[in-house]
Amino acid sequence: MPRHRARLLCIASLFVIALGAPAALATEGYDPWPGLVQDIFSNRPMNDGSDVIGIEMPARAEDAAIVPVTLRTKLSPSDSRRVVAITLVIDENPAPMAAKFTLGPDANVSEISTRVRVNNYTNVHAVAELSDGKLYVSKIYVKASGGCSAPAAKNLEEAKNRLGQMRYRQFAKPEQGPASSTREAQIMIGHPNNSGLQMDQITQLYIPAFFVNELHIWQDDSPVLAMEGGISISEDPNIRFTYVSNGAKHVRAEAKDTDGHVFEHEWKVENPGT
Repeated sequence: MPRHRARLLCIASLFVIALGAPAALATEGYDPWPGLVQDIFSNRPMNDGSDVIGIEMPARAEDAAIVPVTLRTKLSPSDSRRVVAITLVIDENPAPMAAKFTLGPDANVSEISTRVRVNNYTNVHAVAELSDGKLYVSKIYVKASGGCSAPAAKNLEEAKNRLGQMRYRQFAKPEQGPASSTREAQIMIGHPNNSGLQMDQITQLYIPAFFVNELHIWQDDSPVLAMEGGISISEDPNIRFTYVSNGAKHVRAEAKDTDGHVFEHEWKVENPGT
């Protein structure tokens, strides 16, 4: 999402707060989803996604600033179509499109997990685009509030020192056997991912929006997963995903943020093909 748009959305949300009406009350009785379908998906038809895409989140979040979410593809193995992209929309957030994940054509990504901010009680939609061009949607309701304005867990100096640090973990189990089997991995990026709604506790000024807006992951030179992110992705973005290994010896990641920083790292894959 362009940075100027994120700023406008943040300003609009702050204006509502300034008027003395909580955002949740300001939108009571109003369903933003039809408008979001128009704005994000150009009013393309939405089909029932109950057999295509699953979304898991806690019904009531323990911490609105780091709400876990898992997206899982549910296509039958006999279905010749594949999931091309998954868009995560948090309806009542100041910038509703939390992330769009584009799946590598040969990676067979079947599950993606991350952590998001949730600003109000809201529906959360997962929209899967299939290779036939059709969109399928599932939704869940989450009770949480204040996630986008919650203070950062780390102070500014600590966040600066961690900026762009990337870590990789893989969770291949011994019984999975050959490299062509399904693997599970995780990419973690040190970044404050400021939403633009958080206040500096010392200056009492709002911290400008500053977040990771692109992430690309490859196994050797084959695309696995790409993410277009927004202010709803939590501090220190954490993406966990399942994919099918092609026997690659390396996993590579590149991330970009809204200030133009580029972070890159490559890791050796442990025991490929064993």
